[in-house]
Amino acid sequence: MNNFKLKIGALLASTAMMVAVSCSDDFLEIPPVGELASAQLSSLAGLDASLIAAYSQVNGRGNRLGSPSNWVWGSIRGGEANKGTDPGDFTTINPIQRFENQAADGEMGSKYNVCYEGIARANSVLRLLGTAGPDVTENDKVRLSSQARFLRAHFYFELARVYNRTPYVDETVDYGSGLEEVKNDKDLWPFIIADLEYAVANLPATQPQVGRVNQWAAKAYLAKVYMYTKEYSKAKPLFDDVIANGVTSNGLKYDLVPYYDDMFRGANDNHQESVWAYQAAAGTGSVLNANPEFDLNFPYNTGPAGPGNCCGFFQPSFTFVNAFRTNAQGLPLLDKSYNNPANEVKSDMGVPSGDPFTPDAGNLDPRLDHTVGRRGIPYLDWQDHPGQAWIRNQPNGGPYSPKKYVYARSEQGSFQDNSSWTPGYTGINFMIIRFADVLLMAAEAEIEVGSLEKAREYVNRVRTRAINSKL
Repeated sequence: MNNFKLKIGALLASTAMMVAVSCSDDFLEIPPVGELASAQLSSLAGLDASLIAAYSQVNGRGNRLGSPSNWVWGSIRGGEANKGTDPGDFTTINPIQRFENQAADGEMGSKYNVCYEGIARANSVLRLLGTAGPDVTENDKVRLSSQARFLRAHFYFELARVYNRTPYVDETVDYGSGLEEVKNDKDLWPFIIADLEYAVANLPATQPQVGRVNQWAAKAYLAKVYMYTKEYSKAKPLFDDVIANGVTSNGLKYDLVPYYDDMFRGANDNHQESVWAYQAAAGTGSVLNANPEFDLNFPYNTGPAGPGNCCGFFQPSFTFVNAFRTNAQGLPLLDKSYNNPANEVKSDMGVPSGDPFTPDAGNLDPRLDHTVGRRGIPYLDWQDHPGQAWIRNQPNGGPYSPKKYVYARSEQGSFQDNSSWTPGYTGINFMIIRFADVLLMAAEAEIEVGSLEKAREYVNRVRTRAINSKL
């Protein structure tokens, strides 16, 4: 009996020792599933992944009104295009087009939210650099911070030109407390300029990955910002430098693509005219990696004879099309007489596709038919645009279809994604700044400082490419 008690006592003692050992604090410290530790994020790989997350926000991540093309905030509000489709489709765009939108309207926060998500991601990179791991060199810190600050400047630039003043939040602001107290009482432009100046001073001329921004993109962007702040004398030397010496991130000397439409073909992405673009890829398993902002902006009801098959949005306006009218010398009608009845571009408004129609035979800028789909004119490599048959509601949106950033028949399945509800997701990069933009902004800066002949040289360089880009 005593022997049995001794055995029981020994067992209890050993069990107690095991419990004592196993019940340390470490037992309670279970790493959260699906969450990276700060040490992982502060490593070189973690920091670069965080930076890529900031880059990925540039395309709007599926929020059509948050994208950098500003096809609603810029082109539709500016009169270049109508919403298109039917009046009852995506009705929240209607008051934006009519300049009747209110702060509480559903889409008013779309771009705001997209940009602040991008800013938060850029700030996260900058904050993590403060606790960078031992594998992160000083050169790495500069390389990463200069890209993050460029991206932050981009998102604030988008906010400034759509909303004017919004709260300025940088990496020093504590997101956990008091964020809602940050006011929108500061001018954003000095902060944007400071970030871009840092990017100019620290970014390399080329990058190992073409999608990353380089010093020349930063100079072009900074010059563009100076145009907005009307500091033309500061913009001009930057434009001079970019035009004379600038190269793409993959080392191509900046220049115009010789044939206009070639710059919008996926196989030519990251060409010499692409100063900065977000990278789009089809067939990755997620359409958010493609070009997700234009999925609605295709001809309607095309079937297999045309691209997209949906949804008839973003229809070029009559005023926009008429502005391509030129005189006998090929010069635009700068007095806006293009809207006079005698100069209006002939359209098939109200003409069924089965009825005869002859397109306008007057003088037109060749860029019109690379930009706008109109009846009787080849629509990329698909077929001649049939007119009303590809328009969802002519009385509502007019007779025209969008054409830029539309995939060609030859690009189906390669630069176009078939994995979603619509085939309208493309793998065609969207160029946020083109070299043609640089030339035309530089021309404006030259005019402002009194160099009219230099301005004419830049404009004619762009016009010469247009002349040589006939269908």
